[in-house]
Amino acid sequence: MATRDVADAGVEQFPVVFDAIADNVGRVLHGKRDAVRLALICLVARGHLLVEDVPGVGKTSLAKALARSVRLDWQRIQFTPDLLPSDVTGSSVLDRESSTFRFRPGAVFTHILLGDEINRASPKTQSALLEAMEERQVTVDGRTHRLPAPFLVIATQNPVEHEGTYPLPESQVDRFLVRLTLGYPDRASEITMLETHGDLVAEQLEAVADAADLEMLSSLVEAVYVAPPLRGYVVDLAAATRRHPSVELGMSPRATIALQTVAKAMAAASGRDYVVPDDIRAAAHPVLGHRLVLGAQAELDATTADEVVDEVMRSVPVPAART
Repeated sequence: MATRDVADAGVEQFPVVFDAIADNVGRVLHGKRDAVRLALICLVARGHLLVEDVPGVGKTSLAKALARSVRLDWQRIQFTPDLLPSDVTGSSVLDRESSTFRFRPGAVFTHILLGDEINRASPKTQSALLEAMEERQVTVDGRTHRLPAPFLVIATQNPVEHEGTYPLPESQVDRFLVRLTLGYPDRASEITMLETHGDLVAEQLEAVADAADLEMLSSLVEAVYVAPPLRGYVVDLAAATRRHPSVELGMSPRATIALQTVAKAMAAASGRDYVVPDDIRAAAHPVLGHRLVLGAQAELDATTADEVVDEVMRSVPVPAART
């Protein structure tokens, strides 16, 4: 098949370029190899990233380092209750010289957008990101403006502070391909941070790839082969979440596509042009954990979405082999 030919031609290139970018970002984010690789998988899979973590663990550094490593532009928006949708998307302003309105782009017109504490903005402002994330464009005053490519939204939420916040609706949470937590560094990594503090920051990183390399990686992800039994496995996982007694809202069809897409990116990062069951299982927690809505009894029992994902994976038989 044609898609297999494309993958065969470049599958060996993928981990070389991918690892070079991940290692470069890792020079700034010490001890966060898995999180960095997952963020990069989200980028090459043309998705968006939700980071739920406390302040000071490197969320901004992650966005900066990714942008620097692949020679991309980036912007940061601090979401606050008084932030307006036009601050995100842009607005039409009057040009006094020509007496006409011209479009002034908002912060969303960049390659990597860091939306810090997105749940502190009003629902109206949060929704301003919906079209941008899904359609890679914004519409202002009836005119559509395309966003730069590639385009990645990294949105952050503080899992501890909830006062004065507006929880993201399920429809918007579902648009984030992956959720991750950076967490605190281990002891050795934190000592290294103290030893090298100020020696290297994200702004000083040299690019090791560019937008053309990212496009090549994304094309290779699309060409990765998924055998019919594995597609059935993804659908069976989705069905299992929908009938799980602790789940009020299970995987959507968009979530099944997301699970397959991330599994394909993980396969490519491992140097393979085909998906194996372990790719799907490795993708399950970062793809599904934020999408499952648990019922009231599960909340009272302190059941977590990750526990439900584990139960679902144990309950669904794994296909024996690639066909």
